[in-house]
Amino acid sequence: MYDVVLLTLGSERDAPAACGSGDSCCGGAGETADERAADRCDTPRVPVLACADALTARGARVETVTARSDAEIDEVLARLDGPPRPDGLSWPDPDSKTRLVVATASDAQLRAVLRRLVRRYAPPPSRRPEDLAANRTVPDLPAVGVLPLDPARGGPHRDLVAQLGLPRDPAAVAAAVLDGTPRRLDLLRNDGGSVTLDGALLGAADEAGRPLHWRGRVEVDDTILSDGGEPLLACAIGNAGGYARLDDVALLATPDPADGRVEVAVAVPVVTRSRWGRRRVRLEVRRARGRAVAVVPRDGTVPFVDDGAEGELKRKRSWWTEPGAWAVWTS
Repeated sequence: MYDVVLLTLGSERDAPAACGSGDSCCGGAGETADERAADRCDTPRVPVLACADALTARGARVETVTARSDAEIDEVLARLDGPPRPDGLSWPDPDSKTRLVVATASDAQLRAVLRRLVRRYAPPPSRRPEDLAANRTVPDLPAVGVLPLDPARGGPHRDLVAQLGLPRDPAAVAAAVLDGTPRRLDLLRNDGGSVTLDGALLGAADEAGRPLHWRGRVEVDDTILSDGGEPLLACAIGNAGGYARLDDVALLATPDPADGRVEVAVAVPVVTRSRWGRRRVRLEVRRARGRAVAVVPRDGTVPFVDDGAEGELKRKRSWWTEPGAWAVWTS
């Protein structure tokens, strides 16, 4: 028999007024204030209740938890700890009978939980244990079940659940958590202290949605995609495929969340002239794959979207791949 924790992220600003009349509860919270979508009320949404019922019907002991802070997320994650180690490090229990389901209204919420998992289990460099893989800074993180709170995503940017082909129905999610197998996936860490599950898109657009020029040095391992001296329209950093396109232009060619590589692309406007002297602008896409990528903005700040969370890049930021570091339960 498994103990299953159904974790929902909420906001400290929760209040009954935040609930709309057409739903049991409103949006959710991300890992920081600028990642919060909308406030969440105390009443669990229908998918959470349906998943809890399906788990209980199978004999699992189920607890639903709404976490409104990093500390409350950490209290839940502590249940996944293994027995004490001689080196004193917190380490996940590979044989744990506790399973975690994260109910998410956005990819940013799932990222918030994985970010706390990394912070809990990543050892400091000075205490790196011998049993940690040479190409990793974190051990195998516990597998999580993912329960989407929104309908199936369509359009150019599908959520991570859709990209990975994970179940969306609450009963199917419950079956995957109890009977399925963990599917291990790559994780991108960055030197800003966060993680990326899907990808990031750097760049801005005007009010009409047209991309704006910016400059930055983009380097993938030893390959320089831009030296910072030419204008860019976008830079895509892909673990999965959610940020593979810019309008109708393919940026990332073959993003794979389990190949141990990050794929990076920059879109560069190139001015050409026809044989009659007419000026034309075409978009050149340069791509590279590797273990790590570094971006250095040259013109002040560069807006970005990372796993659905918006921010501004003000200084050098590096992402690197942790192959197979996290996992999802799948049927």
